[in-house]
Amino acid sequence: MPRIHRRPISARPPNSDQTPQQFYDWFAQVDRSVAHSQEAHFRAHVATVAEHLGTVDMLLERLDEVEKGVDSMLEEWRGVEESGKSLKDACERLLEDRVCPVCYPGRSLTDAPCDLQDKLLALTDEIDARLEYFQELENATRMLNHPGESLVLQTDFLYMVERVDICIEYLKAHRYYKEVEVYLLRFQQCMTRAMTLIKMFFVGSLRALTADVSKRLSEKDVSTMAQMHLLYTRFRSVTPQLAPLLNELERRATVHPEELSALLSECHTAYFGARKAILVGRLTEEIRGLDPTHTELVELTNAGCTYLKQLCTDEFDLFREFFDSGEDQLYPYLETLCDYLYDDLRPRILHETKLTTLCEVCTVLQALMVLDVAEFPDEPPDELSVDLDLPKPRGLGRLHISHLLEMVLQDAQTRLFFKAQSLIQAEIRYYVPKPEDLAYPDILVGLSSELFVSWGHRMLMKHCTAVRKPTSQFDAKEKENVSRLFQLSSLDKQETWYPTLQKTVWVLSQLHDFVNPAIFEDIAQEAVSLCRQSLVSSSAILGQRNAPASTLDGELFLVRHLLILKEVTNNLDLAGRDAQRQTGQGGMTDALASIFNKTTALLPDALFASLGMPRGYESMTDARHEIDQDLKRACQNLISLCAKSPCEPLREWVDRVRAFNTSRTATPSADLLVPVPLLTEQDWACQSAAEALHAKFIESCERDLRAAVTKLRLYLEDNRTVSVLLTHAREAVVDGYMGYREVVWNMYAGALRGVIFSEESLKERLNVICDE
Repeated sequence: MPRIHRRPISARPPNSDQTPQQFYDWFAQVDRSVAHSQEAHFRAHVATVAEHLGTVDMLLERLDEVEKGVDSMLEEWRGVEESGKSLKDACERLLEDRVCPVCYPGRSLTDAPCDLQDKLLALTDEIDARLEYFQELENATRMLNHPGESLVLQTDFLYMVERVDICIEYLKAHRYYKEVEVYLLRFQQCMTRAMTLIKMFFVGSLRALTADVSKRLSEKDVSTMAQMHLLYTRFRSVTPQLAPLLNELERRATVHPEELSALLSECHTAYFGARKAILVGRLTEEIRGLDPTHTELVELTNAGCTYLKQLCTDEFDLFREFFDSGEDQLYPYLETLCDYLYDDLRPRILHETKLTTLCEVCTVLQALMVLDVAEFPDEPPDELSVDLDLPKPRGLGRLHISHLLEMVLQDAQTRLFFKAQSLIQAEIRYYVPKPEDLAYPDILVGLSSELFVSWGHRMLMKHCTAVRKPTSQFDAKEKENVSRLFQLSSLDKQETWYPTLQKTVWVLSQLHDFVNPAIFEDIAQEAVSLCRQSLVSSSAILGQRNAPASTLDGELFLVRHLLILKEVTNNLDLAGRDAQRQTGQGGMTDALASIFNKTTALLPDALFASLGMPRGYESMTDARHEIDQDLKRACQNLISLCAKSPCEPLREWVDRVRAFNTSRTATPSADLLVPVPLLTEQDWACQSAAEALHAKFIESCERDLRAAVTKLRLYLEDNRTVSVLLTHAREAVVDGYMGYREVVWNMYAGALRGVIFSEESLKERLNVICDE
């Protein structure tokens, strides 16, 4: 209704000079204005009613259209019903005529059945059986149109889903039926609607349960047992209702991944979101209680990873109560929970400077992984045993906690590797020896004299330490690693080792179980090579300190430490393991004895093989080959030094005699008129000089060779190894003396034949000296 705008009327009466008619007109206008203002809300109400009447009219028109549509559908349905009834009547008439009058005239209905009618009955049954699959669509549609999410809890719901699945499979197998694609599409829509109802019911139930649990957890003074009840027992209480529905969704999603996998993924996402929402608070509180900033790294790793392992195990078990699939989403969810600890643990690991601490961290993580394997063995069931009480294995299998700990373990191993490299460079390659480091043989002599006292003191200190502070599991693990990897007879005397060798063995023993074998082989070769170089240079320094008296000490120092280093490399098995060497070769001493005893010549290859080393053309790593070459040269020098003091004067005298005889023989005939003095007339070649030289040889053997043997036994300690080296030293002395014996045997009219030694008597005397 259009609104009429009126001019405002003055509330004052007109002036007194106006006529009464004007006054009446003014009063009439005021009266009409008052009436109009009083009726304004009635007019607005009338306008609103008019609008509502228009809306109602429109709804009535739409209802008429819907009614017409329903009437047309009803008419069509009646037409179908009539057609079906006509078909049914025709079939019933055929059934009544059980006897064909043409084939069997005069027979009753039960006398002779007609084959044609039997075929028609069979055909009717087959048609009914096929139509059942199509008629199932109406039942499914009627049930799915039932309002409310509680539909999924009805007994017939899962049965309907199973029937729809059967119909879909049947229609896919019979695509040549008429309108099969239309029915197949509608059945698939029914399946999608049913699975969507399951998803909505699950998400709604989960949301309501999460809200209730969160509300209760937010209350004050909630005990740990109450928290576990709310976090797990409450969730398990709904699994009897939700798990069968989720299993149906998982099974259908496996068969129809294109249509239903997204619904299952949404269920997984909703579940993980709900669990994370109620767990994060408790998880951060637990991690805060560990005090990641100030707690010792090993204790933090042990306590934190143990807690995370238990948490992940509980979450995995609860997830299995609901689902039988989704492992690809479960592990990322568990990793997000572990990240709350890793965010504090990873910086501590990457900034840790102690190698032992990093090894203990790796020990803790590997122990948790080993326990993971031990708790859940993947052994196949016995085919002959049948246990009906055991549940069938679920699709998720078992939790692999190692997948969750692998990331932090790799961080620890990486830091361990770089720290080990830093130690190798600082403590081995660039190590500067101190005077006390090269105080040989004083170090060995001091150890021998204080062995008994030191043993008693260590036992007492060990007992006191055990009383004051029990050995931790990580210390025990470290000692176990060392004893298992380096089964050396001299390992208990590491205080007599050169510092670089001690550091090499210690670093490699720490790394062996905690880094990749290929990486360990590389760093072991580097450490062994640098250790060998430091031993060679330190041996040269020791040999030049008080030369020539300390020359033998330098060579013995090098042989001692190279033998230990070689045995270490054998235990570490650097560079591809050789099966024959592992099974058929004994220790270093067996190799020395077996080869040295077969020959008396110090041929390079013979000496090379006697040290337990393959020949140069055989496959070997550079580190082992360099150790073998240095050990070969050191042994040759050692044997030469042992024979030098007794044999050097004899060799010089023999060379002088031979030179004199050569010069006398080469004198020209013109000079024969001048008499040439005889050899025995020379002061240095007279009989007394030869006897004095023989006595000096005996004295040198008694003094110098005996001292060398004592040092050999002091440095090498192993009697079999010393025996192998002394065998070659005795042969070198015998060879040097036999040259002297040849020269003096026919001199002085055989006067010295009763004085000089025979080869057998000399060997016996040397054996007495070397065996004392």
